[in-house]
Amino acid sequence: MSEIRRRPDINVPGGFTDDRVVKNLPTDLCRVDLAGDFCCLSSSSCRPCYSFAEKKKEKTRYRLPPGRRGWPLIGDSFSWYNAVAGSHPPQFVQQQVNRFGKIFSCSLFGKWAVVSADPTFNRFIMQNEGKLFQSSYPKSFRDLVGKNGVITVQGEQQRKLHGIASNMMRLEKLKFHFLDDIQLVMLQTLNKFDSNQVILLQDVCRMVAINLMVNQLLGASTETEIKEMAHLFSDFVDGCLSLPVNLPGFAYHTAMKARERIIRKINKTIEKRRREGSSEGGNGVLGRLLEEENLPDNEVADFIINLLFAGSETTAKTMLFAVYFLTQCPVAMQQLQDEQDSLRGDCNGVGMLAWQDYKAMSFTMCLFTWMKICTRKPPPSIHGDGWTLQIKKREIGEVARFYCPFGGGARFCPGAELSRLQISLFLHYFVTTYTWSQLKEDRMSFFPSARLVNGFQIRLTKRRHVTDSTLPSPN
Repeated sequence: MSEIRRRPDINVPGGFTDDRVVKNLPTDLCRVDLAGDFCCLSSSSCRPCYSFAEKKKEKTRYRLPPGRRGWPLIGDSFSWYNAVAGSHPPQFVQQQVNRFGKIFSCSLFGKWAVVSADPTFNRFIMQNEGKLFQSSYPKSFRDLVGKNGVITVQGEQQRKLHGIASNMMRLEKLKFHFLDDIQLVMLQTLNKFDSNQVILLQDVCRMVAINLMVNQLLGASTETEIKEMAHLFSDFVDGCLSLPVNLPGFAYHTAMKARERIIRKINKTIEKRRREGSSEGGNGVLGRLLEEENLPDNEVADFIINLLFAGSETTAKTMLFAVYFLTQCPVAMQQLQDEQDSLRGDCNGVGMLAWQDYKAMSFTMCLFTWMKICTRKPPPSIHGDGWTLQIKKREIGEVARFYCPFGGGARFCPGAELSRLQISLFLHYFVTTYTWSQLKEDRMSFFPSARLVNGFQIRLTKRRHVTDSTLPSPN
């Protein structure tokens, strides 16, 4: 772990629930684990509740915030798991907040933890990531996304890769490279369903998101390749927060095998792009990456798999939950439908949307931001030398001043605008092409990732005024 320290003279921002929490934290700077809907500073070993950090040369004892010790070794791990595996992940934190306050201590998975539900403190932590704190992830996640990926690297290398990703997906590229490509993918995927067809929307959204990311990062691929990649990424995601046991039958083992196959496909595409040269190299982000940047092939492969994972997983879940919650709110559904129908009317029901049409989706943008607040996956962990900080999301009514759907600072999502574009266009083509009815009750679960337990089974009905002849042509 890199040697980063919290300066003793650091100013504590105003508004904290309890300034003593910060002043009592170890002066050795920590790495912070964001392993759930809250942020937590956890010790590297199980120690008594009020002694939790040791310097190498001298032993120092620090007081932890109020909290309970729980069972030896196990601590509160079962209570936390039951909450995140259910439909209301904040339940565990809320119970502790009601009892001990917004900043409390507990024991999770054999480590002492300081858990914060204070938005000012949490923002301070996130704004100082890379300065006072260093983000990290569980071992299974690090192994799967790769040591050279933009998600896991630190310092100068992280800034370099983040800059490359931001450059590849800047606004001009979205307008002139991505806008039409995304719409073609939407049409190829969504226009093939028949009236009265029953689908699992969770699977459809995963297929759409994988298709989008493979198309935009690697260049066009066949339907067979897209289906194979979707299956591989399903196994990949299931292993990201699993026990790192590399034996047959364990999710981690299956995920690592899926990673190997994904990397082989990426390397094969890299070789093909190099053979074709610059005339074809611009096809997809990978082609531009090979042309414009000087990275070793192993770093290019990790870079691409990071973007594939980040772009497909969160985008698919936001698409899914947007339709899921719209189904439960007819007023919002009607308002969204009216806005999207007006855009189709502006282009007489034919042709693809222009950039100004996308920017005119004001209600869609509000809905999308709210959905990211509701469904965003737990952020990365920030671990300290002896503690982990976990940040709990605020209730939606309180979130405006503190919550950023795409993070902030050095870790701001480089594909934020691309994600907005993809989800907005998905909602446009889905609600202007179909109406639907839910066939089976469903509920949310958040472990190992956000999902609907039954896949959201719906029956589609093509809208009368939208026919194959009036939809934009994919050709």
